[in-house]
Amino acid sequence: MAELSFREALNQAIAEEMERDPRVFILGEEVAEYDGAYKVTQGLLKRFGPQRVLDTPISETGFTGLGIGAAMTGLRPIVEMMTFNFSFVAFDQIVNNAAKLRYMSGGQVSIPMVIRGPNGAAHMLGAQHSHSVEAIYGHIPGLKVCIPSTPKDAKGLLKSAIRDENPVLVLESEMLYSLRGEVPDGEYLIPLGKGEIIHDGGDVTIVTLGKMRYVALEAAKELASEHNIQAEVIDLRSVRPMDEQIVLDSVRKTNRCVVVEENWPFCGIGAQITYLLQHEAFDSLDAPVERVTSRDVPMPYADNLERLVLPRKEHVIDAVRKVLYL
Repeated sequence: MAELSFREALNQAIAEEMERDPRVFILGEEVAEYDGAYKVTQGLLKRFGPQRVLDTPISETGFTGLGIGAAMTGLRPIVEMMTFNFSFVAFDQIVNNAAKLRYMSGGQVSIPMVIRGPNGAAHMLGAQHSHSVEAIYGHIPGLKVCIPSTPKDAKGLLKSAIRDENPVLVLESEMLYSLRGEVPDGEYLIPLGKGEIIHDGGDVTIVTLGKMRYVALEAAKELASEHNIQAEVIDLRSVRPMDEQIVLDSVRKTNRCVVVEENWPFCGIGAQITYLLQHEAFDSLDAPVERVTSRDVPMPYADNLERLVLPRKEHVIDAVRKVLYL
């Protein structure tokens, strides 16, 4: 088991799948000659050549459509978005074509493609470059959406996404690309829709995803050391399909739940989980579900204001104390 950075784990997953299956290729802005805007595709052009590692014009609509067409003919494209904020330019292609063609063709056409790239706020990128898109795309039938938060998950989820017969969005975080961790060698996959308990506890369940994993873990450690509150933290890893059972099992044990996400609050992931719990585990709840989200405003550019908008450890601790009536 090697220690890799998040970007190296993604690179390894792509290279292994390109070696395994000659139908896999990658395209996007600066993925080839420049080795990728975030160096995720470093070395792939030299290794696989320009027919399988394609630089594209700055036209998300165009190269996303190219990927969809290639998938329809039996290839397995990986489309890199330099940032998922730019995917809105290709929204029609993703939502009206990638997500719907298999259904509208009665299964005659499959769209086995991956769309991947950085998601969410980075640091002082302003309102137009800080969107968390998991709730937006998770809303669309026909799309699968996963959010790795560790190098291990980055490799395992991306390999599963590449092999899936449906369009899968792999939402990464620019802030995690340099994060290092142990990654299994060789054939290692994580099924889409399989969450993970990353901190055991019996007093409250904290459900999270993406880089909010680290905010939730920081809060859980402080709750244990300073307040003797044992929080069970679940990293969903996938939004669609969502591992509902892992959440239900945990809340039936702890009787309380806090959801921590980077999305805005309105129609967010936490709203879906709250519905799930009140519908399937109402009798197990000893308190209303609390949600910790970004503030319901466009992201400010200024560093101090950005920190005020994003979820923090203190917000999670306050929410846990609220569901425990402390």
